[in-house]
Amino acid sequence: MSDVERKRNVLNVKQKLEILQKLDNGESASTDAEDILNEGNTVSHSGALQFVKTLLVYMGQRGFDYGDITAVRKICFDIRQEMNKQQKQRRVKDFLKQ
Repeated sequence: MSDVERKRNVLNVKQKLEILQKLDNGESASTDAEDILNEGNTVSHSGALQFVKTLLVYMGQRGFDYGDITAVRKICFDIRQEMNKQQKQRRVKDFLKQ
C-alpha cells in the first residue's frame, strides 16, 4: 500500500441525531451520511489514475470481459483529459499573472 495518510471522518453527535431522526421518519439517510463524511475529501487525478491502472492490471489477470476493460480504459482517458484541461487552465492563469 502507498504511504498516503488517510484522514478518518467521524460524524459528530448532531449529525448522528439528524440522520437517526430521518430514519425514524422513514426517510433514507445513507446519502446524507455519505455526503457528510465526504465533505472536504478529494482524490487527486494522479491518485485516481493510478488506482484505475491498477484495476486494469487486476482485470487483465482475472480475465474480465473485453467490454468491462474498455469501460475502465475510458475512465483513464476521461481522467487524463480532465488533468490536461486543469493543467492548461493553470498555465493560462500563471501567464496572466506575469
